[in-house]
Amino acid sequence: MKSLLFLLLTLAGSAKPNIVFIIADDCTFRDLGCYGGQAHTPNIDKLATQGMRFTRCFQTAPMCSPTRHNIYTGLPPVLSGAYPNHTFVAPETKCVVQYLSGLGYTVAQSGKTHVSPGKVFNWKKIPGGKNPEFDKVGTFIKEQATEKKPFCLLLCSNEPHTPWNKGDASRYPADKVQLPPYFVDTPETRDGMSRYLAEITYFDSQVGQAMDLVEKNGLTDDTLFIVTSEQGSSFAFAKWTCYDNGLQTGLIARWPGKIKPGSTNPAMIQYLDILPTFIEAAGGTAPESLRGKSLLPVFAGKQDHKTHVHGIMTTKGINDGSPHYGIRSIRSGKYKLIWNLTPEVKFENACTTAPEFRSWLKLAATGHKDALAKTKRYQHRPEFELYDIVKDPLELKNLAESPDLANIQKDLHQRLQTWMTSCGDKGQPTELAAREHMTGNRRKKKAK
Repeated sequence: MKSLLFLLLTLAGSAKPNIVFIIADDCTFRDLGCYGGQAHTPNIDKLATQGMRFTRCFQTAPMCSPTRHNIYTGLPPVLSGAYPNHTFVAPETKCVVQYLSGLGYTVAQSGKTHVSPGKVFNWKKIPGGKNPEFDKVGTFIKEQATEKKPFCLLLCSNEPHTPWNKGDASRYPADKVQLPPYFVDTPETRDGMSRYLAEITYFDSQVGQAMDLVEKNGLTDDTLFIVTSEQGSSFAFAKWTCYDNGLQTGLIARWPGKIKPGSTNPAMIQYLDILPTFIEAAGGTAPESLRGKSLLPVFAGKQDHKTHVHGIMTTKGINDGSPHYGIRSIRSGKYKLIWNLTPEVKFENACTTAPEFRSWLKLAATGHKDALAKTKRYQHRPEFELYDIVKDPLELKNLAESPDLANIQKDLHQRLQTWMTSCGDKGQPTELAAREHMTGNRRKKKAK
């Protein structure tokens, strides 16, 4: 207890650290090398030996835009209004820029944005495209180091988002890649997996460039450095779903002298916790309006943080999505409950029109039992799904309506409804109102 208290005081009393936050795009955490995956990720693996690897980190929405709004505002999707994809928050919303600039920080961002409006997210934009341009990132870091000014740098990759055309796919021969048991084994799936893994390795090289720039400028010891994998890939049963492959993420944090090198932490944490962490690491106090909790105690070694985490998925407005298909979820340390609000609707998204899933459907049409079972499971779901996450981490066996687990299912459902109410989430009416929260609709309103 005394050692933990000492570490907490050290974390809170340090000079203002620089913050470097790197986020991937559509990367299933299980595929990273240090999480047991087959992707070659030497830089991320190295970072894990230098810092803390989290084994139970979660986001609240398995889509790009809600996830980024969630991180930068510290608010869950429906509460902020940013719950469909291509979304926005109200102009009076505060984000990482306002919180940290008031503490003397320069907040800069490079790469993919996918947040709106610019009035809220008015960070220093480092010029470039959808990926960080590291020569310009290096110039920014050097300027800040020279002036001895603390900074928060958000490096937002566009990888390994489709079309999976970066990296060296020859490292991952299609006939040699390992497919997870919830995939259908087709040539198209193997080809996609090969190119996807190559692009994870490409993302890893971006992490390496960022690490090198921090070290080159002599800032390693003064920098909280975080890498995270975002929601899962755009293969089936990951992105656009509330399964753990969609909501769970890899996260590694390094902070020399503050975080024990080579440590692993099973605390249940969320992306909602990132902004409060930044604020408190910068010497401020996170306001109670934020729904997350600072991770400083967890960085110091504490292994309990939250008892439940929640998820939300909205298909209305996404590319090739169902007209509406709302999903809500709650996860404890042992069980996950998924509530499909309109199970009578066919579940569709950009995954179901991609070559990989189309090859599953083609095989299913021939009567192939495995393909039939997996495509049906993905597109036609019951109202409730209950999984024992400890015994069944890939969520393959639905235990909903099991008499032995009736009380657990009831308790989780009640807790989920309580959380939804606290966010202003009315379930299906909220789903049907999703387009009102998309950027295209906001622009139309402004034009009137």
